[in-house]
Amino acid sequence: MSTTADRARGPRSDRDRQPKQDRSRATRQRLLEAAVACLAEHGWAGSTVAVVAGRAGVSRGAAQHHFPTREDLFTAAVEYVAEERSSALRDLFPDGVRGDRRAVVTALVDLYTGPLFRAALQLWVAASNEEQLRGRVTELEARVGRETHRIAVELLRADESRPGVRETVQGLLDMARGLGLANVLTDDTARRERVVAQWAALVEASLG
Repeated sequence: MSTTADRARGPRSDRDRQPKQDRSRATRQRLLEAAVACLAEHGWAGSTVAVVAGRAGVSRGAAQHHFPTREDLFTAAVEYVAEERSSALRDLFPDGVRGDRRAVVTALVDLYTGPLFRAALQLWVAASNEEQLRGRVTELEARVGRETHRIAVELLRADESRPGVRETVQGLLDMARGLGLANVLTDDTARRERVVAQWAALVEASLG
């Protein structure tokens, strides 16, 4: 029999559900972050569900409750990385760049040499051999690529109605991706700074 205090607090299921849901969301978030970190550090082969669960600080059973298979976990990680990369792009210059195109070039290159790109790269490699991941990775990368190009155009104040401007922006992004690949094996900071300076000058001259 419920008391007046119980009735005032509402049904027990309503009181208990929200904290449980919060804990579930927090566990899922930790697992996704751990999956991304493991991919960046250990690659696909070293990123098992048990390894990810250990890094997230949860049991393997808890991990499999959220993601029953390895493919489920890393398909969700693909989506998480895509969203994080898009958010990082949108947050580059919340107050505007005030005409500093070199800062834009540097920021774009930094995105391609950071941990999110490393994780995405591992997902690309995995998707080339894992049929379960390939379609989802391809779809999400196409979306991120379109958004990256759009944001780069906005930040650079590029007029793509002019001949060659679209190719200049895409060339910049291809260059940034190449520098990100080079940085996977060695610390390419010194050479990268010189390349970024030269590309910033080329972009400024091309875009006018």
